Amino acid sequence: MNLDPLLTAADSALRTLFVSPRASRDCPTLPESADVGLNEDDRKLSGALMRVNHVGEVCAQALYTAQALAARRPGGPANEALARQLEAAGREETDHLAWTQGRLDELGARPSLLNPLWYAGAFGLGLLAGRMGPGVSLGFVVETERQVEAHLASHMDRLPPADQASRAIVAQMKDDEARHAREAQHAGATELPLPVKGLMRVAAKLMTTVAHRI
Repeated sequence: MNLDPLLTAADSALRTLFVSPRASRDCPTLPESADVGLNEDDRKLSGALMRVNHVGEVCAQALYTAQALAARRPGGPANEALARQLEAAGREETDHLAWTQGRLDELGARPSLLNPLWYAGAFGLGLLAGRMGPGVSLGFVVETERQVEAHLASHMDRLPPADQASRAIVAQMKDDEARHAREAQHAGATELPLPVKGLMRVAAKLMTTVAHRI
């Protein structure tokens, strides 16, 4: 049995949870002077919203890693092309993880204390979706990214107008998520049943509500 995919998945989990992420693209923020005018309440609100976004990127790492692992199917038929597509999207999500972590630091806010729990839950969901075959796995990507895109759009409305740095990050993330959804759709995604989409929304709502505070 080839253990390389399992070792890669374990390495990804450790890096996501315990190592400062490094982006391959420049953070799309404005100069530091953009934070002039942010009062303490604005900073607290931005910090809470960016913590939620950071949790989303922790979950994205788990989802893409698990789905790529399932695509390679240790002990079963592998779909290397699908695994590579998932890993490529995951690398862009690493940029998001680094950007949101950096912004949290700038705002004096902390990541969610429950990140290991969020990662474990998302990894399990990604593994389940991946085990159901390429079409369902890609369909899961499409629905996840569409929901994330809508969530980020709502944050654009909620972020303080003076917080141009956070808004620039969220805008770029939103564009990337929309593209990931389109790429998965073009690769042969299967439309998920409405009850499944509804359950995904409920789970996402629970995560974002808790992560806003903890």
